[in-house]
Amino acid sequence: MIAKFEDLNAWQKARALTREVYRVTQGDGFRQDFGLRDQARRAAVSVMANVAEGFERHRLGEFKQYLSVAKASCAELRSHLYVALDVGYLAQHEFEQVSALANETTRVIAGLRSSIARPKQG
Repeated sequence: MIAKFEDLNAWQKARALTREVYRVTQGDGFRQDFGLRDQARRAAVSVMANVAEGFERHRLGEFKQYLSVAKASCAELRSHLYVALDVGYLAQHEFEQVSALANETTRVIAGLRSSIARPKQG
């Protein structure tokens, strides 16, 4: 039984993703483009925050909804990463690294959402 949100693999992945987004958005291009930098960072933070907040609601229906929002924030972030790649703020290898982490985070969140949606057996 998981007692706190920090123990959730989904939150841990979201935390790692947020750390990477902050790291790659410190580059020169992002220094000039405050809007894209801030949007990407907010989307990443939203993933973490929604997993945590949903868990703390202690109601499965609400948790599922917050996980849906977290998953959508991952999609938003992935879209921002494409913009950053296309305008030259991210090198291809940086894009691939962060994008892979975002995709993995999405899969983990989707798996968690599916697992709490299933009725308990027994």
